[in-house]
Amino acid sequence: MQREKFNTIISPCVPIQIENVDTDQIIPARFLKATTREGFGKNLFRDWRYLPGGSPNPEFVLNKRDYNGKILVAGKNFGCGSSREHAAWALYDYGFRVVVSSFFADIFRNNALNTGLLPVQVSDSFLNDLFSRVLHDPSTEVKVNLVDQKIVILDTNQSEDFDINAYKKKCMMEGYDDIDYLISMIDGIVEFERRNQ
Repeated sequence: MQREKFNTIISPCVPIQIENVDTDQIIPARFLKATTREGFGKNLFRDWRYLPGGSPNPEFVLNKRDYNGKILVAGKNFGCGSSREHAAWALYDYGFRVVVSSFFADIFRNNALNTGLLPVQVSDSFLNDLFSRVLHDPSTEVKVNLVDQKIVILDTNQSEDFDINAYKKKCMMEGYDDIDYLISMIDGIVEFERRNQ
């Protein structure tokens, strides 16, 4: 899966105002048979997104025309449960580049960063205000600036800073995974080896 470079995103949001969404709800275990990262997006939130007969559930937000965008706004404790990387892969493959919540499970946060999906942790009050704006007006846009580590609700100019590991920040800005990062340093590594022979 080719990663995109991430600096700033301005996008409307998709709200899932449910707390404690676990990785099996994000991508059910029965869809984990593939060995590559591609294709998981079609089964993202599968059991919420489709009715038992297989038709789209008109009540689920991903099936509502009003809601779209690259930013998922989720309830507290998003990504809890099992450690499966596939949850982050499914969100990225579907087209999300940011997940906003007031708390993330640690393993999900790391899997997301390793995938190129930015977890933005905000205060409970900011999250509630963001849900309120997006549910009232689905066209509400949010700006996520990774360089400045700031998220802004553009309608109100309300903002918060967010934390990210400096190494993961660099990787996201360059579109690198861990191997890409090492390859980017190859000239320096070769020069170091040459000087220390």
